Amino acid sequence: MLDLVLKSLVIAAGFGLAVPVGTPAVRALLKRVERRQQAQEAGVPGLLLAEKELAGGYWIGLLERAALFACVLTGFPAGIAVVLGVKSIGRYPELRTPTGRKGELFIIGTFASMLWASAFAGLAYGVVRLW
Repeated sequence: MLDLVLKSLVIAAGFGLAVPVGTPAVRALLKRVERRQQAQEAGVPGLLLAEKELAGGYWIGLLERAALFACVLTGFPAGIAVVLGVKSIGRYPELRTPTGRKGELFIIGTFASMLWASAFAGLAYGVVRLW
């Protein structure tokens, strides 16, 4: 019984690190990308403008990381494809801009979010498998 409780705590800790803590990590990366881009170009829509135009990104990111965490942990790779497909199709009309800047930020944020959630899911899976 204690074994099950410990495994559950490891999974819950991994989920807690993967989902809510992923938001500031992904935003920090996007801000770094934005600073670098602004240093090279002028007049491109910035991260704050993209965030305004893509309302709901915070909640979509949380749900995306939760779904990816669950798919990786349970060994369901087709679920990852479904998550990415739904996210891409749902945002496609909003991402078509002349500069493509929002699309770039969307892709960078999606990949960073996926890597973050996958890393903690893999870590939780590995620790649980040690038992």
